[in-house]
Amino acid sequence: MKNTIRPIYSELQGYLSQAPEATSGRERIYDDTSLVDQLNSSIDELQQVSQKDYSRYKEVIRTTEWNRSMRKYFDLLSYRSKLGGLISRLYGEYFSDEIVPFSSMPSTVINQHQSQNQFQSQNIILELHERIILEMPKHTESTKERKFLEKLKSSLSTVKSITDILAMALKLGGEFGLDPVTIHKLLGL
Repeated sequence: MKNTIRPIYSELQGYLSQAPEATSGRERIYDDTSLVDQLNSSIDELQQVSQKDYSRYKEVIRTTEWNRSMRKYFDLLSYRSKLGGLISRLYGEYFSDEIVPFSSMPSTVINQHQSQNQFQSQNIILELHERIILEMPKHTESTKERKFLEKLKSSLSTVKSITDILAMALKLGGEFGLDPVTIHKLLGL
């Protein structure tokens, strides 16, 4: 199984290494959905080969109205987070006896540490996003808890670290009149 999955695993690493960074002013890619199509096609192939469900790592193409027309887009942070999460998952399931992905690429120790921290932050952001999605249906739309979760979910694309997440959660919680204990329960921290 490992040798059958290895080409897909390598392909996903290549996609992540070439994916544009999500920076201020460039959080979304409009109109060009080829990156998402490639990722989702690779996930389909992976599922067929492995007989496992990896659909939660698929990226969704969204639409928005702009200048009276509909434009397709996808969120770069979500794309990179899902791709990184899938690579980590495959590493853990099939390749944990090998070198950690990207560790052999040339960079300084500082850059490697920063990349690992960023990767961990992206995974935490992805996990929090999934937790919010699961928690939202438990609260009716007009409640402050639901409004808090919706606002936090829509703001996740702007955070870059765990500290940013905590600061944002506390700030938004204050805006909606939620105390830290309630925020803790909502987010499962």
